[in-house]
Amino acid sequence: MAGRRGGRSGAGRRTVTLAATGALRGTVPTAQIAPGARPAARCSAPALPGRVVDVMATDMMGGMMPGMMGGPDGRGTGWHGMAMMRLLVHPATVPAGTVSLRVVNSGAFTHEVIVLPLPTGQSVGQRPIGSDGRIDEVGSLGEASRSCGAGTGDGITPGASAWTTMTLQPGRYELVCNEPGHYAVGMYTELDVTAR
Repeated sequence: MAGRRGGRSGAGRRTVTLAATGALRGTVPTAQIAPGARPAARCSAPALPGRVVDVMATDMMGGMMPGMMGGPDGRGTGWHGMAMMRLLVHPATVPAGTVSLRVVNSGAFTHEVIVLPLPTGQSVGQRPIGSDGRIDEVGSLGEASRSCGAGTGDGITPGASAWTTMTLQPGRYELVCNEPGHYAVGMYTELDVTAR
């Protein structure tokens, strides 16, 4: 108990802060991912066509301990039941047409963002995970995984940006990080596309 102020631990304060800002739901207020609020990136995206969706790939490296990435099946949420990794998106709804994702990796691990259609009746986070800790990417409509560049690459390194542009029809889409084990610990969010 020595050294604690208030009655809430640092972990508890972080959880309350994340819940209050929407981070636990996969969305984040604009101010938290606006250019002035982002961590210093070593590169930034150029002007992108269409509706621009900002995506922040984040992880809580500082709070991780051995064995927190899940059990033998690769699933698990770790620290006090809260997933260690997140994709935060703003806005979470855009009109159909040309959509560009502008991704910033604010975490300590390499990440990526893949866009997959979300089947009717399925929620984000429900895709089967293979023995390699990844989900099936068949049907992907776009990918941002090239540090400081557009499209497919070897992953977005910490502090870097990546981007991709697609034409999206009305519907629900799941944005995922498919680095091994990342989807299993909560690195996914929903993007909704409405009719014009």
